[in-house]
Amino acid sequence: MAKLDIFQQTLCPVARAESVVGDIWTVLVLRELFARNHRFDEIQVMTGATPQMLATRLKKLEADGLLERRLYNKRPPRYEYHLTDKGRDFWPVLMALRAWGEKWCRLPGEELSTNYVHQTCGHAAGLGPLCDHCGELLRHEELIGKPSRARAAELEQRRAVLKEGTRSSR
Repeated sequence: MAKLDIFQQTLCPVARAESVVGDIWTVLVLRELFARNHRFDEIQVMTGATPQMLATRLKKLEADGLLERRLYNKRPPRYEYHLTDKGRDFWPVLMALRAWGEKWCRLPGEELSTNYVHQTCGHAAGLGPLCDHCGELLRHEELIGKPSRARAAELEQRRAVLKEGTRSSR
């Protein structure tokens, strides 16, 4: 007997949403797409996913309509991955996970991983979903992120791995 699709098993929106984005790798891929990392190697290095795991998640996100592939190189074929409207609508969910993680998962003495400035008012945005200063809804395109020193060092280390991998594959 074939397994029923979660959409046929329940009307619960949480269960249905979890069936689409319910694992760490999928959420991290979406995080990287919001961070404007669109190429496979960028996403792999920044998430730490294995190539197989990443390929599987990208295919699933594309099948579920959260991202689309765009050819940027014909020979060999290479693609960039971009959020669709459905994928962009994941932003508030990502920000809610960030806020919860900043409140409950930081180690003692750690500062916020990333501070956002709300371009609309020019002040610190806080953890959202509304700007701490002006009270407006925080939208991805209206935020400028400034990573903490520790997060900036972590990101730079990952970018160095990406650059080294690019050099060694030439």
